[in-house]
This record gives sequence, structure tokens and C-alpha cells, in this order.
Amino acid sequence: MTRYQRGQATREILQYLSTHPGQTWQERWDASPLGQGLIKASELGARRTTGVAVTPGVRTLFCLRVVQPSMFTFRRNQLNNFTPLFVTAQNDPLLTRFEEHVAAQGLRHKHEREAVLDMCTLLTYQGVALADVTPASILQYAHDNRAARCRLQPGQPQANRLYGHGMWTALIDMGQFPPSTPTTMRAAMMRGQRTIEELVGQYGVRDQAVRRLLVDYISRRRADLDYSSLKQLALLLVKHFWVGIEELNPDQQGLQIDPDLYTRWRETIRLKEDGTHRRGQDDIVISVRSFYYDLHTWAADEPERWAPWVAPCPVPPGEFHGLGRRRRKENERTADRTRQRQPLLPILVEHVETRYDQARLLLERADKTADGGEFTHAGTTYRRVISESDQKLLRHGDPVPTRIVNLDSGRLMHIGTEEEAAFWDWAAVETLRHSGVRIEELCELTHLSIRQYQRSNGEVIALLVIAPSKTDRERVIPMSAELFHVIASIIRRHGRRGKPIPLVSRHDPHDKVWSAPMPFLFQRQNGAIGSKIFNPGTIQKMISRRCEDLAEIHPGFRGLKFTPHDFRRIFATELVNSGLPIRIGAALLGHINIQTTRGYVAVFDEDVIRHYQAHLHQRRQQRPNDEYRHASEQEWSDFEEHFDRRKVELGSCGRPYGTPCQHEHACIRCPMLHVNPKMLGRLNELEADLVDRRAQAKAEGWIGEIEGIDLTLTFLRAKRDEAQRRARRPAVDLGIPKPRTTPPTQEIS
Repeated sequence: MTRYQRGQATREILQYLSTHPGQTWQERWDASPLGQGLIKASELGARRTTGVAVTPGVRTLFCLRVVQPSMFTFRRNQLNNFTPLFVTAQNDPLLTRFEEHVAAQGLRHKHEREAVLDMCTLLTYQGVALADVTPASILQYAHDNRAARCRLQPGQPQANRLYGHGMWTALIDMGQFPPSTPTTMRAAMMRGQRTIEELVGQYGVRDQAVRRLLVDYISRRRADLDYSSLKQLALLLVKHFWVGIEELNPDQQGLQIDPDLYTRWRETIRLKEDGTHRRGQDDIVISVRSFYYDLHTWAADEPERWAPWVAPCPVPPGEFHGLGRRRRKENERTADRTRQRQPLLPILVEHVETRYDQARLLLERADKTADGGEFTHAGTTYRRVISESDQKLLRHGDPVPTRIVNLDSGRLMHIGTEEEAAFWDWAAVETLRHSGVRIEELCELTHLSIRQYQRSNGEVIALLVIAPSKTDRERVIPMSAELFHVIASIIRRHGRRGKPIPLVSRHDPHDKVWSAPMPFLFQRQNGAIGSKIFNPGTIQKMISRRCEDLAEIHPGFRGLKFTPHDFRRIFATELVNSGLPIRIGAALLGHINIQTTRGYVAVFDEDVIRHYQAHLHQRRQQRPNDEYRHASEQEWSDFEEHFDRRKVELGSCGRPYGTPCQHEHACIRCPMLHVNPKMLGRLNELEADLVDRRAQAKAEGWIGEIEGIDLTLTFLRAKRDEAQRRARRPAVDLGIPKPRTTPPTQEIS
């Protein structure tokens, strides 16, 4: 657009504003429908309709700071080339320096332009200079921008984004913010741990004396609890108990509660606020009883502080009658949940595997095809598409998503994005089912979690170090070949561009703290934000989407929800059912109490547990104490040789240490046999021999022999299918590590 056209557009908009009341241009702007966001500037005039475009005049007023628009008004008008014109009009050296710092961050051109536009928009609608920008003003911009976009694009997920991450990081790099400012905008938006006064005060306790007592009580308990448990205690004791008592009896004074009042309160906690049955009633009542009994105990040691609050516990002795039965019912519900999902797990695994394999192979074919070229994959014809916007990105050296068109259905596919999503679906499901880790532990896995143990014969066993989540005990689990393949695939994906795994900080949603920057495995790029770690809610949504897809074709998934913890329970059940001692399973799962592991095992017979415990108790009584000692060198050598004895012709035996072969070396039928994919040819030979033997048995009329051969063929073919499935997984080349010649630099998150 020429200078004359810009001047003409500016005169037109000033003439329009002069028709509205006000002493200044700002007052006239605020009084106009345009300034109030009721209409767009293009509705007043465009070259197509009136011959004069008004929008460039509005842009000029914004750039020269003649008027200060609201965020909604700014977003409603499309202002092309606003950023360079605003920077030129301001002639601010600090703004020019800001552009240079954004360019130095190494962002994609799209996110680089977005960061500078965000800054120009903030300066325009807030009416400040860059030197006056504070962290609070950027957070205000992010929320106002999201509100305006949601009004203009209701229902669009993109409108709900928080913009401003790029300019926050650039200002941090420039030193514009105090050193105590969080390094990312996301970290600044996350509230840390509340004080105990805040935890209690948020529920609105009327009696201030009782409020101070609750604060003192929870403060005393703080030494024994983590923040998550502390927050739960405040919820149970303050909200569910005392606030409920005050709602029933606003004149309640002190902790002495009438039995009638307690009975009425007990009825109120049977249902949640939405009217559904509350399963955690016992937890609330136990917290109340512990509260009163703790006051009794503490009053003996510190009567001056706690004795005035000693009162009879309102919880009657018979309150917990049937508690054991209710907990058994809960365990039965959990076991039934596991039994329902255990047979469906192979279907889910096959679904995520097939989806990832299809997306990966389709992406490989698409990347090798030129723009406009057609190719056929799995009987379907596709065309590679590179749009005009992609061409712009390519000219700036930015990567573009691989897009293809399904010529049979006409659907445009962002196959690169679909392959990325399919990979993480597969990686999450496989890691959960092969390791049995909690969802928090999955999110906390890092590159440093991978260790190795080398035996005396040179064999290397891969280990996975699990950081403690619910307990403070770190544990190490040996990785199976399948689990190691998944972990290696994740590492390879992060390093495919020749860079190390980015160092990012993870926010703990339970303890409300940030970790040190670490190379977390479950992370992915997220625009100007940089690398973002998967949170438990995201992984739950990923699994739920796959179950919804399966529900359309498989009736077993209809109305069924898989959670990450379901994988852990199925893992524990399969461990124990395969013959592994339950105490070893408890160690692998990170359970301090073996009773917890028993609660995880869905099909563990109670009679077996009772006899097993009696056997252990009797054996410990008979054996001398000096036998409970550290293993000798010979015993350790025998332990290592056990792994050598497990090697068989077709692969390896998975029976636990110290157990003999219970299946009379019938390896084909044995569930402990792990077939090596290299022995697929040998399985084919065995199958051909069995088929010949079956034909002979049929000719001779050996009915019993036929049944045995058919059973062996069934096991053989199942093991061959499993070996073929693992063989289809592409090999992961981690490369040869090279020593660094320069100190490593931390990547921006």
C-alpha cells in the first residue's frame, strides 16, 4: 500500500471518529461502535465497496498511539503488517533489541513472528513502553488475549491457547525482569504450595478459635505428611467435617458435639455434592476420630496448649463395624475391574501398535514423495501436498508438517502430526504394561533412569531406575526386550535432529513444586513454549481416545474406561500368576507392605495365601537365625548361572530364580518360553513336522495323539505370532556416543 493510500485511510477514520462525542480522539474512539468492538473497520469502508480502505487508517492510529484499543477491538480487526509498521513508528532501541533476542532463541519463523507480534499488541492495548513491561502485564495480556479469542472464535480449541511464552523468555534473556522471576510463563502461572493458614482459610470456618486450633493441629501433623497428604487432611477435617457441622448448627461452640448433631452430619457425608454415593466416608470418619484422639494424647504432654480443647470423641465405637467387609467389597470391585480389562489389553496393544505402524510407514512414503506426487500404500492412493503457507515456511528454513490427501475419501491428513500422536500413544501403553510403574513415575522417567548391569560372562542386563513417587524408596527393575525397545525408540526420537534430549523442569501437580531441569523421556515440542512434559491427565486422555476408537468396532470397550493404574494392576496379576513369588512382585512394584501387592492381584486365591503364609511362618520357626545372612560368592555365582540355565533352543525361559521347570521341558506349550525372533524358521520346521505327525495319527486313528498335537500346534502358532509381532518392530539405532568437546548448554524450555 502506498503512503497516499495510508494517508487517505487515516483521514477517513478520523472523519468517522469526529462524528462521535468527546474532547479527545480517545474519547471519540471509546464512544464509537468501532472502538466498542461492535463493528469491524472493514464494515466502514473497503476498496471493493467504497474505493477507500479504512482498516489501514485504524492500523496507523494504533501504531502512532493516537488511540488505545481494547484487546477485543484489536483482535476483531485484521491488521496486516502491523508488527513492522509499529516497530518503525515507535523507533524504540529496546524494542529493536527485543527483536534480536527473539531471533536468537532459535524458534521457528512462525513462533518468532508470533512473539514480536505479541509484544507489539501488548504495548498497543496497554499503552505502555517496553521498559515498563512487567511479568504481571504479560500474564494479564495472556488472559485478556485468550478471552478475546474465545469471544471471536467460540468453541475453537486454538482460541483457548495462552500466548506470550516467546516474549516472556526473550525478556528473561534480556535481563528485563528481576532474577527471582520464573524462567517460563507457565511456571509463573502455576501457584506453589499454600500455607496451612490458606489451606484452612479457603473453606470459611466461622468459629475463629476453632480455625486457629485446626491450623495448629495440621501444623503439628505437617512433619509426618507430604504436601499432598496435608492438603487431603485439610479437605477431610475442615471442609467435610467442621464446616459441615457449622452448616447444621451455626451456633456450635467448641468441639463437644451432641450425638444427634453427629448423626445428622453423618448422613450428609453419605452423598457427594452432585448426589452420587461417596465411597470415602470411612476416610472422613477416621480423620475425625484421629483428630480427637490426637488432642487427648497431646494434652498429656502439653496441657497448656491442647487441654482446653479436649472433648469426647463424637465417633461412636460401633461406627467402624463392617469396615473390613466394606474394604473387602472395595477390593472385590477392584479385582473385578482388573478381570474385565485383562483380556482386553491385547486388543488395545494391537490397536496402538497397528495405528503407529501404519502412520510411520505412511509418513516414510510421503516424505519420499515430491510435491503433487501420488503414491499407493495399503491399497489406498495418496497425493503429497505442500500449501502456499508451507512454501513460506520453507523459504524461512522452517520445517513444515507433512500433508497428504487421501484421493479415495478426499480427506487432508497431517500425517506427520498423526504419526507423532500415534507414537506417543504406543510408547505410553507399552511402557505402562511392561513396567507396571505408576503414572507419576512414568512422567518422571529421564535419560538418567537407564542403567546397566554387566555379569561376569559379559552379558549386559538393562535396568530402569524408578524415582520414588508415593514412597521415598528408589527401586530398580530389569527391562525386558520389549520395554528396552520402547525406551530406546523414545531416546532415538528425541535425538533424531542431532540434539540431546532437552533439559526441562517438571511441575509436580501434587506437591506443587518444580523439579530441576532434567532430560525427561516423555516430553515433546510445543511451539514457542519449547519442550513440554506429558502430565498424567494428558496420558489419560490419550488412552481414553484409543478406547473410544475401539468401542466403535469392539463391544467389550463400550462404556469401559482404561486408566494408567489398570495397567499396573494387570502387570501385578500377570507377575504372580506366572509363578513369580509375591514378595518379588512387591519389590518390582515398589510396595513396602506385601498386603498392598495382594490387593493388586485380581485372581489370587485366599486359601493359597493363607497356606503360603503358614508355610513361611513354619519354615522361619524351624530354620536357625544364622541362615539369614548375606549371600556368599558361591551363592551369587549360582544365581548368575541360573540365567544361563534358562537359555533353550527357541529362546529363553522366564521362570523365576530358584524354581525348577514345572512343565517337564515341554517348551512349546510352556507360558514361560520367550521365543527369539531369529528362531522363526525353526518354528516353521516344527510346525511342518507336527502337521505330518497329525496326518499319520489321523490315518492310524490315534485320537489321543491328535488332541495332543492340536494343542501343541495352538501354542506354537500363538508364540510364532507373538515373535513375528516383535520382529516387525524396526531396530532402533542409538548411535555411538561421542565425547563433548565443549561444555553442554541447557536448552530453553
